[in-house]
Amino acid sequence: MVKIGQIELPDFPLLLAPMEDVSDPPFRAVCKENGADLMYTEFISSEGLIRDAIKSRQKLDIFDYERPIGIQIFGGDEEAMTLSARIVESTGPDLLDINFGCPVKKVVCKGAGAGILKDVPKMVSLTKAVVDAVKIPVTVKTRLGWDEQTKNIEDVAERLQDIGIQALSIHGRTRTQMYKGHADWSLIAKVKNNPRIKIPIFGNGDIDTPEKALEYKNRYGVDGVMIGRAAIGNPWFFNQVKHYVKTGETLQLPGIQDRVDVCKRHLLFSMKWKGDTLGILEMRRHYANYLKGFPNIKEFRHILVHAHTLAEINEVFEQMIETYSIKEIV
Repeated sequence: MVKIGQIELPDFPLLLAPMEDVSDPPFRAVCKENGADLMYTEFISSEGLIRDAIKSRQKLDIFDYERPIGIQIFGGDEEAMTLSARIVESTGPDLLDINFGCPVKKVVCKGAGAGILKDVPKMVSLTKAVVDAVKIPVTVKTRLGWDEQTKNIEDVAERLQDIGIQALSIHGRTRTQMYKGHADWSLIAKVKNNPRIKIPIFGNGDIDTPEKALEYKNRYGVDGVMIGRAAIGNPWFFNQVKHYVKTGETLQLPGIQDRVDVCKRHLLFSMKWKGDTLGILEMRRHYANYLKGFPNIKEFRHILVHAHTLAEINEVFEQMIETYSIKEIV
């Protein structure tokens, strides 16, 4: 069993990474149904929360069936992070996560996300302020360092543990790497194997097959893995990993009926949460990933992304089931 404060997770838990414009409640719902053990919201701007920005507030929406669920915030100002942490706590999540890993320029230039990797003392003081402001467990997601010359994650992990964080997720790249090249898990392993480190350490980066998840579990000894891009359009990935870790056998890929069923659930939740028009509109970005691998799928996908009503979409789904139910995924 892995524990974050009083939160109990199974051995080798699988975490859904917080992904901007992806990890919303509809997407989290289908991931939870398919084996995710701990999930996080999209990251939320501390400044946005304080300004009562509508988009930031909407990201606070969580539901009981998602538990355990963490809300992730980012920012570079101590007062704003402290105030936003209290706002987050008042909405009832199981934990609060701080994003010190986002590499995108608009976040980094504000000294937030991975931008704070240039100033570790500030990173520590900001984290301590958040830990002291709330009673729920505080966790951190970060990277190995700013660049190849400043891979300081071993020191950072000790210092963050010492001021009270209760778990650490590490993406195996530097900020300058963005999402390019291979994630280096050797430093993640050093953090995990440091006898001073007592909190759970979760690895993140390049887990795109069940085989790799098991290999990295055995090779690097992490407490669990955080899965991001591999789950987009493939929420089954969590159960595929669990089955492979337990049995060494690979589950069969979901067929068209399973994919359509999950697409429908995702879509209906999206419409319920955001309203019919916006729900249908925002679901369009997911179809390509859900339907990847089916031959000559482009025509169906084109119709789906131009459909305006649930009836139109359901008609396309039925045509797809009829067309592909007797064919195999390429």
